[in-house]
Amino acid sequence: MSTGTISETGGIAALGAGDQVDGVFACTRKDRLTARTGTSYLALELRDRTGTIEARAFRDADMLAGRFERGDLVRVRGRVERFREALQVEVLAIARAAEGDADPAAFLPTAYRDLDELDGFLEHLAREVYDPGFRALLDGLLGDAAVRAEWRRAPCSRAGHHAYLGGLLEHTVAVAQLAHELCTIHPGLESDLLVTAALVHDIGKTREFTYGADIGLSEEGRLLGHLALGQRLIEARAGALAEDRRLALLHCVLTHHGADQAPGRRFASAEALALYRVNALDAGVKGALEHGLGSA
Repeated sequence: MSTGTISETGGIAALGAGDQVDGVFACTRKDRLTARTGTSYLALELRDRTGTIEARAFRDADMLAGRFERGDLVRVRGRVERFREALQVEVLAIARAAEGDADPAAFLPTAYRDLDELDGFLEHLAREVYDPGFRALLDGLLGDAAVRAEWRRAPCSRAGHHAYLGGLLEHTVAVAQLAHELCTIHPGLESDLLVTAALVHDIGKTREFTYGADIGLSEEGRLLGHLALGQRLIEARAGALAEDRRLALLHCVLTHHGADQAPGRRFASAEALALYRVNALDAGVKGALEHGLGSA
């Protein structure tokens, strides 16, 4: 019989019957049920990066239930038992984890590619922009530590393509790389405009999400969405841009999901059409690879 603790056994996937549990997990299920004896208990699911495990709290269930909600990171103390050929945690104590007690990234899926490498590609692509106004905008965004941290952490979506931490950075770099190559194939495209638009097209997603047991929506994200949030972020740093350049960039960004979002339901520039196409290409291929061709 194992007698290790959660920290010693390497996470949920390595737990065995008899292990003592004392650690922080994501609570992905919380149901208040009634046993045959008429007493209430909590049926829970706990998750970390290595897997999930069922948990039950039989003693003081009502009191414990008031200490956390589904979707919280929770600190749990208990013991692993075997019940009907499956492992479950008999919970002795559980409460919402203190802020700063655990990094949500430890409980959420993360990017497959190295984030430091992607950061380097992001900076390299920004250096390919030579227009002074666009370059000042990019330098301002890249130099903002808060924006940069969220750019690195955010997903692209909650359930679609790149739905994991670092997904936004991975997608941004891919779209900007495609845009840069397209400008080589089609020299008539304005490279500075298209590459800048590709780099900032999803910048609003740096403010769209929250992080806990699951990826959620911020109040801004729920009420405004990433297009409006992106427009706010761009306009706040567009002081060095002439009005016509600012409008050309915003048109690209605000129509990157399709011309139906544009006044008159048409693209006003070849660069806007190009951004729409390369964004859809990366999102579609990634979605097919992650979820199958039926998602494309």
